[in-house]
Amino acid sequence: MVITLLAALSLLQAPSPGRVTFEYDVRIPMRDGVMLSADVYRPSTPGPVPVILVRTPYDNGVAGQVAAGKKWAARGYAYVVQDVRGRGESDGIFYPLVTEAKDGYDTIEWLARQPWSTGRVGMMGGSYLGWVQVYAAGLNPPGLKAIIPTVTPPDPDRNFPIQFGAYGPANLSWLAAISGKTMQDISQHDLRAVYSALPLYEADRLLGRTLQPWRDWLDHPTHDAYWEAQAYQKLLLGSTIPMFHVSGWYDDVMVGTTENFVNLKGHPNQFMLIGPWGHHVNDNRKIGAIDFGPHAIINLDSLHQRWFDRWLKDTPNGAERDAPVRIFRMGDGRWLDEQEWPLARTRYVKFYLSSRGRANSRFGDGVLDTLPPAAAASDTWRADPMNPFPFLTDDAFSQIGGPDDYRKPEERKDVVVYTTRALTRPMNVCGPLQVTLFAASSAKDADWATKVIAVRPDGFALRLNDGIARARFRQGRDKEVPLEPGRVERYEIDNWATCIRLGSGWRLRLEVASHAFPKFDRNMQTGGPIGKEATGVVADQTVYHDRERASYLLVPITR
Repeated sequence: MVITLLAALSLLQAPSPGRVTFEYDVRIPMRDGVMLSADVYRPSTPGPVPVILVRTPYDNGVAGQVAAGKKWAARGYAYVVQDVRGRGESDGIFYPLVTEAKDGYDTIEWLARQPWSTGRVGMMGGSYLGWVQVYAAGLNPPGLKAIIPTVTPPDPDRNFPIQFGAYGPANLSWLAAISGKTMQDISQHDLRAVYSALPLYEADRLLGRTLQPWRDWLDHPTHDAYWEAQAYQKLLLGSTIPMFHVSGWYDDVMVGTTENFVNLKGHPNQFMLIGPWGHHVNDNRKIGAIDFGPHAIINLDSLHQRWFDRWLKDTPNGAERDAPVRIFRMGDGRWLDEQEWPLARTRYVKFYLSSRGRANSRFGDGVLDTLPPAAAASDTWRADPMNPFPFLTDDAFSQIGGPDDYRKPEERKDVVVYTTRALTRPMNVCGPLQVTLFAASSAKDADWATKVIAVRPDGFALRLNDGIARARFRQGRDKEVPLEPGRVERYEIDNWATCIRLGSGWRLRLEVASHAFPKFDRNMQTGGPIGKEATGVVADQTVYHDRERASYLLVPITR
């Protein structure tokens, strides 16, 4: 497939210069009478053309969109960039997500009826711009023929802004940046101080704002009607629209891409691409200190054109016969063409936690091993919400964490660390990462924050991915159940996925801590209302790993 695809891409013509018709602030009516503003770029030639729609809360007139409009017009498309409701030049009041499905549907159908349109509409864009695509696709507008949802979050209480009951403080800075009609400058604020404020419910005041969505989120800690009204993934199951899902192994909302692709298994024309990227896909071969090599950056623009040419112009380029999954394997820098996700050839191996009771820090005696534990043992640490275990990240909301080195945080005593022996031969770890944990707390609530690490021979502790379980939601997201102090509970913790080739001398590692701050808000461990307390309690946390309570990391190993 690689040779075929590369050959096909070589046939794509670079956009030729030509006249472009510009129409700014085109008013598009919604079903409730609100008018949304769009900028339209289309060829100055007779005859209708297919339409590519981008819907954004980040200002539709930025330089990048103008350049994209001219490029796609030169390729024979109308390129339409719309400010979502309440943002930019669009009327109405902005509130994340609540009107995006209907507004997207109405916009698509309006565009399909225009005299310069063939009636075929595609959508593209990343993050919130990916969200608006899948919300609209769930309603199956007749004019929508193909989408490219990129770095798209799942349902909003599945990951962003809440992940298994834990809130992301960086969402405050995102809300502040889009709190006006146009983008707000938050660069002069001390964002770490904002994230650290207590009670977190009122931290928006440090940004000079009252951010109603933030407070609404915290007022709805369980999955209730508020969140159900903003969900899209169930509706998406009824969509028949071809979708090209794109993400990166270090995209902090990657789970939306993998879940949507897996959920649509069996639907025709679903494709997924995951590269060695963060939330900004395909813009750099490096993230932090890690260089993913010369093949990390691809001609993604040509893939976009190939996709739209096939579904919006009926160009017989064979895009529908491409391998449905294309993923980058870190470690050896190879792109793999696959038929499914997770990979059918995966062998899932349990790596059990064990120690002699002193697994605290990377200097402890914690071990990961494929042999089940024989002795009754456990590891204990003290968790203090006033001094939470850190998650390494910049403060900007646009990228939460990456392939960071956790050697320094792992020197702390409030983390337990379990590491394999050095590999004697290479091992491919490619697929979902799942942790089963038996644990107890002296408190009424606790967070179990896990992190999967690949340790290089030089000691660099490379984060692969991580997850969290907030104990009060252990019986489901629809209710809060306080812990019985000291009672051992079983937790299944999704650490999403990775794909990496570990060479000889590398080791796998699992961290378990009680916080991952500031990726997630601090659990105050009182069992009180989330985000509304100014003080917490110190708790004694215990992880068990004996024969009856065997905690383990499930590792996907491929040939």
